[in-house]
Amino acid sequence: MAQGFLASLDKNLEVLSAGTVPGSYVNPNAIKVMNEIGIDISNNYPKSVDIYLDQPFDFVITVCDGAKEACPAFVGKVKTRLHIGFEDPTDATGTPEEVLNVFRKVRDEIVRDFTDFYNNFIKSKK
Repeated sequence: MAQGFLASLDKNLEVLSAGTVPGSYVNPNAIKVMNEIGIDISNNYPKSVDIYLDQPFDFVITVCDGAKEACPAFVGKVKTRLHIGFEDPTDATGTPEEVLNVFRKVRDEIVRDFTDFYNNFIKSKK
């Protein structure tokens, strides 16, 4: 969700996303809640962070929940490292609507925090 949102803010950004334990598909709830705000992530697919570890980046932003996931150390050249953490909505339990509401909550936190990131680190530097 973070990749889709950040990429939607600026078409000139190259935004990559990967996980330490990627699933086999993008969660349908993530696709649904992003579609609700006009962002289509249905063509995305999970990738392993291992394919990016030795590449240079302007920013590496970890979004893992901290205690639940191991955030890898990048060995490539990274200008700025940030952590903007969110709970993993795939851990949500309850009715389908309750689970969807957790995805919406995390999506809204992503929108808030990545808008701040974009305004403070990218837009202000242009």
